[in-house]
Amino acid sequence: MDKPLMMRILFATDFSDDAARAQEYAMYLATAWDAKVEVLHVLEAPAWLNADAATVAVVEQARTDAARRLEQVQDHMVRSGISATVRQVLGNPNEHICLAARNNGADLVVLGVQGRTNLLYGLIGSTAERVVKDGPCPVLAVPGLHEEPGKPSTASQQVPIRHILAPLDFSSSSLDAVEYAIQLAHGLGATLTLMHVLEPVSYDLDCGLGLIEQEGRKRDHWNRQLTELKDLVTSSGLTADVEISGGIPSDAILASALRHRADLVVMGTHGRRGVSDWRFGSVADAVLRRATCPVLTVKTPKFAPGHRRVTPHMMGVSEIIKGVEP
Repeated sequence: MDKPLMMRILFATDFSDDAARAQEYAMYLATAWDAKVEVLHVLEAPAWLNADAATVAVVEQARTDAARRLEQVQDHMVRSGISATVRQVLGNPNEHICLAARNNGADLVVLGVQGRTNLLYGLIGSTAERVVKDGPCPVLAVPGLHEEPGKPSTASQQVPIRHILAPLDFSSSSLDAVEYAIQLAHGLGATLTLMHVLEPVSYDLDCGLGLIEQEGRKRDHWNRQLTELKDLVTSSGLTADVEISGGIPSDAILASALRHRADLVVMGTHGRRGVSDWRFGSVADAVLRRATCPVLTVKTPKFAPGHRRVTPHMMGVSEIIKGVEP
């Protein structure tokens, strides 16, 4: 029998509104998989920090305030039936979050997209993208609730994940992300939308019908691949649909998330052959910065030994070799 998808969750908080929202998701997932949660708070040490009495007093007050708030977070989780430990450290948030995830064998890191701006409380928002790039496990980045003035607060609403959007370019990395999304969907009872983005091609007056026909063949090719993948997903017992969009990848993904009212976007951080890691990573960054729903990036998924995959490791190779996809 496979081990649970996640047994240890690292929740990094700076006590901002986005972190409070991220806490709800950490608790939601911990409850779904009966996972343990480590709550980490990093007091960011600015370069100008020195050892004079006034500075030491400021740091100690920040430590005391953080300890009190960490205790409140832990009490809330324990009352909700979640096994939770808390810890605070002084230093660089990105480095300490990644180090804690690595040392404690975290299966998932959860944090808010935006953070506080005062240095001694930490800058989770400025480190979210770096944790996505450097972290040793999948990372769930949660935007806060940006409410309109005069509307009642929705901060206490439940955060069920009922619909997951999984964009992919059919690289092995994106197929790993889809596999992770499938396991999430099974555990949460969610439906799944698989999407592929066809990037726009610049045409000139001499492009001819050949290039236009090739674009049509490419769309047909990827549509067949998506349909094949959807059949594999539905055969595992999930409800799934597919979508092919054209345009700038990040814009298309964000538009699809809104159109499908997705509760979560799950995507890889590396692209297929011929697409640089930097370029595809920039797509994940753009989605992360602008999404209104949480984004879970999958760089190194942790599947149990002997895990029976629903998705293959690679798709469409023979047709790519034949020249359908440059």
